[in-house]
Amino acid sequence: MTQTDDAKTSDGKGRPSDGFAELYDVVARLRGPNGCPWDREQDSFSLRGNLIEETYECIEAIDEKDPAHVMEELGDIFLLATMIAYFHEEAGTFSVADVLATVCEKLIRRHPHVFGETKVSGTGEVLDNWAKIKVEKEGRKPKDSILDEVSSALPPLDLAFKLQKKAAKVGFDWPEIEGVSRKIREELDEAMEAAKSGTVEEIEGELGDLLFSVVNLCRYLKVEPSLALRRTNGKFVKRFKHVEQKMKEAGLEMKHENLETMDGFWNEAKGF
Repeated sequence: MTQTDDAKTSDGKGRPSDGFAELYDVVARLRGPNGCPWDREQDSFSLRGNLIEETYECIEAIDEKDPAHVMEELGDIFLLATMIAYFHEEAGTFSVADVLATVCEKLIRRHPHVFGETKVSGTGEVLDNWAKIKVEKEGRKPKDSILDEVSSALPPLDLAFKLQKKAAKVGFDWPEIEGVSRKIREELDEAMEAAKSGTVEEIEGELGDLLFSVVNLCRYLKVEPSLALRRTNGKFVKRFKHVEQKMKEAGLEMKHENLETMDGFWNEAKGF
C-alpha cells in the first residue's frame, strides 16, 4: 500500500485527522514570525465576536439547506476554535491536543450507555445520567437551583427559552396551550397600558414580560425562538428589498408619504 493510499479512508476520502493536522499547521504558520500581521495580532478576546458571528452564519447555511455553504461555515468555526486553542498553546496554559483529548474523555465518560455497561430506556434517562455524572464523577458542585444550570452568558432570547425548559422539566408549566395564549394576551394588554402613561422602565418591563410569554409559546410548540426570529428576519429583508427595487423602478422615494404604494409592493412580495 502506498503512502497516498494509507492516507485515505475506505470511501477514498482523506482522514479527518489528516485534515485537522493540516489546519493546525496552517494556523501555526499564520501565527509564526513570517505569518500574517492580522492573525498575529489576534487573541481570544478579539475573536469572541467572530466566533458568535460565524456560528450564526453556519445556522443560516443550515436553514438554507445548502451543503456547500454549511461546509464552508463549519470550516470557519473549526478555524476559530483551533486559533483560540492555539493562542493558549502559545501561552503554555494548555495545548490544542489537550482540548481534543478533554472533549473525547468527557464524551466517553458521559455516555456509559455507549462506552460502558449502563442501560438506558430513552433520552430522558440519558439526560438524567448526564446530570448525575457531572456531579458524582466530575466533582461539579450541585446547583442550588436547576436554573443555575443555564448559562447567563446566553443571548436574552435563548436564555429565556432555556430557563423555561428547565422550569418545565420539574412540572412548572402550563397544563394546556390555551393558558400560554391567555398569558400572551394579558401581557400585551399590560404593555399597551404602560405605553399610554408608564415610565420608560415600566414599558420596558412590560415588553420584557410580553417577549418572555411569546418565547414560552415557542417552547410549548417545540420551536427555537431565535431560529424562528431568524427566519422572519430573512423574510423581512427579502420583502423589503423587493419594495426598494419596485419603488426605484417607479421613480418614487422611500418615505412615509408613499407608504400606501410601498405597502402594495410589500403585499406583492408576500406572494413570492
